[in-house]
Amino acid sequence: MSYRTNVQVSPGGEDDLAALTDIYNHYVRETPITFDVTPVTPDERRPWLLSHPEDGPHRLLVAREPGPSGRVLGYATSSRFRAKAAYATSVETSIYLAPDAGGRGVGSLLYGRLFEALKGEDVHRAYAGVTLPNEASIRIHERFGFRQVGLYEQVGRKFGTYYDVAWFQKRLD
Repeated sequence: MSYRTNVQVSPGGEDDLAALTDIYNHYVRETPITFDVTPVTPDERRPWLLSHPEDGPHRLLVAREPGPSGRVLGYATSSRFRAKAAYATSVETSIYLAPDAGGRGVGSLLYGRLFEALKGEDVHRAYAGVTLPNEASIRIHERFGFRQVGLYEQVGRKFGTYYDVAWFQKRLD
């Protein structure tokens, strides 16, 4: 049996907040993948957690190691794309993995479960922004049927360097 088949995926909750924040802060501190530049506390991250209920179009799914420790390996979200009402049928998706969890199929497992959970929801399109370069993110988005629809050139500066963001789109209905 593969590592991936033993991973448990379920909706994220309050008990996961510290681990989810730790994973996110790794990317804040160490990479340009997120354009946040200051690590956040679990209390600061709580509104984000609460914006992802267990049902509806805005989901948070968490992958955990099997067994009693249940260490959080990563998470996938579908979040509000934009605040204006006409955007309600669009979501922005993302995946964040613990630094040692990449390359084992956890991201694919999370995205597969996320898109399965969104079936039957009133969601027309999913979008994902990918800071470049990020070949792993491009590969997984293309594997799940996303196609690049735009490029924001040098849209963000982090660590003294400007980065491009490629935008990807997936049809969901």
